[in-house]
Amino acid sequence: MFQLTPAVKHLLFINAIMFFASLSLMAEYKHVLYLFYPESPMFRPWQVITHMFMHGSMNHILFNMLSLFFIGPLMEQSLGTRKFAVYYIACGMGGAVLHVISKFIAIHYMGDLGEINVPVVGASGAINGLFVGLAYLYPNLPMSLLFIPIPVKAKYLAMFFIAGDLIWGLSGYQTGIAHYAHLGGALIGFLLLYFWKVKG
Repeated sequence: MFQLTPAVKHLLFINAIMFFASLSLMAEYKHVLYLFYPESPMFRPWQVITHMFMHGSMNHILFNMLSLFFIGPLMEQSLGTRKFAVYYIACGMGGAVLHVISKFIAIHYMGDLGEINVPVVGASGAINGLFVGLAYLYPNLPMSLLFIPIPVKAKYLAMFFIAGDLIWGLSGYQTGIAHYAHLGGALIGFLLLYFWKVKG
């Protein structure tokens, strides 16, 4: 029987509150919680964490929170609440770090100065960490997505998302999606689970 776990419940609540607050109460100040490139005058240190609780649209937050709702409880039951919370935040921060590195290359080696003041928001780094974590712990678990009518094993789904982000990221095409943030979350998720397995 499906059961919503404590950390997932709190994360869903925080994300929902922050999203609706950003539309009303804090609409004029929400940019201080977005993640800006460190050389931007808009950058603040706390953005490395706060950006993952902000979302740009209803579709954006719906996809991320539905993924958290369905995948999160299984991950939390496997890791325990405290370790799951660490895993989620670490994946989100890992996504931020790789995103900033990609921005550094774009700005300083490709001369794309317009990227300095373009922010990134969303829990996608953390969510991609969950996809990879699920594939690591339950590689043959069948999963169904709205846009894929047949069940797909978790390991193949994770490969699909990683390959897509890698291809779009390397292409340089502006999709409006922070593909390197996705890849950073996935990488940290894999490394954390591998380290915990070796250690314990």
